[in-house]
Amino acid sequence: MRGILFDGEAALVAEGLGVTDLEPAQVRVRIGAAGVCHSDVSVINGTFGAMFPPPFVMGHEGAGQVLSVGADVTTVAPGDHVVIATIDNCGRCPVCATGHPTLCQTSKLGAAIARRNETGEEPGPGDLPAYFTYRGERILGFANTGVFAEEVVVSQGQVVAIDKRVPFTSACLIGCGVLTGTGAIFNRAKVYRGESVAVVGVGGIGLNVIQAARIAGATKIIAVDNNPAKENFARQFGATHFVDSGKYPAVASVQEISPGGVDCSVECVGHTALMREAVEMLRPGGNMVILGVAGMEAEMAIAPFQLYQDKSIMGCRYGSSRPAFDIPALVDLYLDGRLLLDELVSATYDLAELDRAFEDLEAGKLARGVLTMG
Repeated sequence: MRGILFDGEAALVAEGLGVTDLEPAQVRVRIGAAGVCHSDVSVINGTFGAMFPPPFVMGHEGAGQVLSVGADVTTVAPGDHVVIATIDNCGRCPVCATGHPTLCQTSKLGAAIARRNETGEEPGPGDLPAYFTYRGERILGFANTGVFAEEVVVSQGQVVAIDKRVPFTSACLIGCGVLTGTGAIFNRAKVYRGESVAVVGVGGIGLNVIQAARIAGATKIIAVDNNPAKENFARQFGATHFVDSGKYPAVASVQEISPGGVDCSVECVGHTALMREAVEMLRPGGNMVILGVAGMEAEMAIAPFQLYQDKSIMGCRYGSSRPAFDIPALVDLYLDGRLLLDELVSATYDLAELDRAFEDLEAGKLARGVLTMG
């Protein structure tokens, strides 16, 4: 089968990929579509460090149809349409039992991430799940998935069945960008109706933060970006105001729109200077959520007095999501017309056109680009 392989130097279309035989709790999925995310760029430009040693199959935001299931799988069946989540979870440990499955450390990926965060130690051979085969060797899929391939094998905890009325080109986006962006508002910041929100960075993640704020009932939703062409996207998804930060000072502009500051700000770029500005936009008691992924060695400088009035800086992995609950809820919002998914898809590409998709992404032309497997 075909897939996109990163060999340590370049992303290339590889023929002859395979997947491993199913273990009892695994699922084999034929990929229908896969979203192109900035994290797919970050994993090859070094932003994520050496977390995923090459060669590996790229892609992490996918949806498809179940082909077969292991003997112990009870949550999905062959023929089901599913969204694939990047996280695996056991459902039994204390963090899972208290509704925080993104923090579960029972999977290989979860344990490796926790160890690296605590000790700085990069994963070694055998520390990460390797369910692809290539030239006689087992190789990794990026972020526990590797959905830039025609088929994948994943844990049953990573797949959630969805209504078949959702096209794969839209459903795939739920697997990362939509879960992450909406989760920052619904799960982490818990924005309440009537509150004000500033969203720094109007890419695929930022647009989902914006529409989640709209759904939550925020009355001032301020989109901030240095690309004025993003304004139309931002307003389509629910922004009430737009600040061109390439032309106007972001913090002063936000505070002019929302005197005293906003209740919540979300940084979606991964730039530490913007994270600091997002804190400065807050009113006393406000929350700043970090969604953007900065480099592994990046540090943010901030004066402690900025936080003395009960301001909070909140980390947020994968939207603090609960995929088994959140994915069906997001599908319901889509089918009800309140969550925009089709509108996120700016362009579709064949697997062989990944370079063009990356170019369009970096040029700011896309809300989201999607790879199809036809």
